Amino acid sequence: MRLLLDTHALIWWFQDDKRLGRNAKAGIANPESQVFASAINAFEITTKHRIGKMPEALGMVAELELRVAREGFETLPLSFAQARHAGMLEDLHKDPFDRMLIAQAFLEDMVLVSNEEIFDRFGVQRLW
Repeated sequence: MRLLLDTHALIWWFQDDKRLGRNAKAGIANPESQVFASAINAFEITTKHRIGKMPEALGMVAELELRVAREGFETLPLSFAQARHAGMLEDLHKDPFDRMLIAQAFLEDMVLVSNEEIFDRFGVQRLW
């Protein structure tokens, strides 16, 4: 299974946080899963840390690529087509980070690991 991590899922995985859903945790830990962290995750974490919404991410910001690689996750860049698709999504959800992750999951046929039930309305598969 190809899994794309929502930003909170990535952070909670790194922190071994109990808020990470049991099924999500099992899917990420499954050696047969291909797990992706998106460039959007990096953009969201660093942006929210910079503006003070995520002060606990200081160590994570500096070592994000290293931590992703250490976990064996693959990285997913944002393509022009994905950005265009995100911009064309209905206004059911306004968060630009989430819209880009939805577009990536949809176009790359990935399962989005997220607790955000609203994602289901965009036709993506979701694991939580």
